[in-house]
Amino acid sequence: MRRSKRQQQGAGNRSEAFRQLDKDFAFKLACDDKDRHRVYRLRYRVYCQEIGYSPPNDDDRALEQDAYDANALHCLLEHRASGIAAGCFRLVLPASDDTQAKIKLPLQEYGGRSLTHSLLHPDRLPIKEICEISRFATAREFRNRPIKHETLGENSIAYEFSPEERRVFPLLTIALFLATHSLVDLVGRRHIFAMMASRLPRLLAMSGFRFTRVGDAIELHGRRHAFYIDNHVAQRDMNRELAEPYRQIHRQLAPQLALALAGRDLMSLVEPS
Repeated sequence: MRRSKRQQQGAGNRSEAFRQLDKDFAFKLACDDKDRHRVYRLRYRVYCQEIGYSPPNDDDRALEQDAYDANALHCLLEHRASGIAAGCFRLVLPASDDTQAKIKLPLQEYGGRSLTHSLLHPDRLPIKEICEISRFATAREFRNRPIKHETLGENSIAYEFSPEERRVFPLLTIALFLATHSLVDLVGRRHIFAMMASRLPRLLAMSGFRFTRVGDAIELHGRRHAFYIDNHVAQRDMNRELAEPYRQIHRQLAPQLALALAGRDLMSLVEPS
């Protein structure tokens, strides 16, 4: 079906915005403790200071971590000119030799009996093919408002963003999700789970990423559900204008993967595509 002139113009504008985003931001896999601590500090600011996962303190060096970080790859989105950590996520990879474990993914611990889908359940899928994306965060400097609480001080960064840089800030969420699908593809996994508030899957569906709700609502610092997406289907169904940004992010992450895996001794968890 042919697109209207207005649709074509809109797609062209979005493509140009993604080219600007690629110019201004870089995706980095955390390959050492220094970069992992940058991720944990950003998570602390978002999950503790804004969302309220735990009482915040005044220590700027505070880190947000849990037991699942050891079996995860951590990705950072960095603003090139300032070096500011703009966003992050982690990809949790359960060990393929741990088939008898009751809890393979974080959402099984947090969601428990709320995981009600008869087929799309981590226990009913090959352990070598499942993974979970979590601790998805965007820094306050790159959003218009706080998420929930506001215990952060005034923005004290020295860098002043240009109008061109600010223009792409609304694309950071979808860019981070393109990175999750790229990384899942690179590590050879297929079945992606995530615990999310309902607003985010609705937003992602507009870009062609149609998550299936696989659990009842739970209270986890807000009302959340477990969701699932098949990465093969996600790659096939993403909007056409996202194909090139996806490939660009994939090319950024691919040469970093071996070093990131070696840094966490995770080579045994990966079956490259």
